[in-house]
Amino acid sequence: MSHSDSDALPTVPFATFLEKIVLGSGRLFAWSYVALIAVILLQVVLRYGFNHGMVLLEELQWHLYAIGVMFGVSYAQVTNSHIRVDLLHNTLSARARHLWEVFGIVFLLFPFIYVVFDTSLPFVYDSWRINETSASPTGLSYRWLIKSVIPLSFALLFLSSLARLIRTIAALRRG
Repeated sequence: MSHSDSDALPTVPFATFLEKIVLGSGRLFAWSYVALIAVILLQVVLRYGFNHGMVLLEELQWHLYAIGVMFGVSYAQVTNSHIRVDLLHNTLSARARHLWEVFGIVFLLFPFIYVVFDTSLPFVYDSWRINETSASPTGLSYRWLIKSVIPLSFALLFLSSLARLIRTIAALRRG
């Protein structure tokens, strides 16, 4: 995506602080993909080399992938590397693009984040309360741990979106 220099968002210290939290978390959770590759390779060797696949490794693959994706969304928001539809966006002036961005964050993204976050809390709480484990006897314990990724990752998405909103409003005020 290449927009003109007039689209560049100004530096705002509080937004930068929020983005540093998200970027640091993103770099940390990106390691889940390294672990995921190792687990996939191990599972393939065990299954096809020794005819002995493991349910535990299959579930671990799902969990590692979920961690990477869920926390990766907030990282993509900060780095502006998420997918967007630019057909209409590119025809607008810089001010109109900023206004559209504010509209999208406030009226579409924030409500979505709230609904998912709020809905996930009882879901995670119940999982913690009963110490939920895998339905498979040989699967992973502590299913509540992976379910906790949902509200945590959406809290990070909120921080990254708030930083983007602050920078976009600053750009509008700048002129």
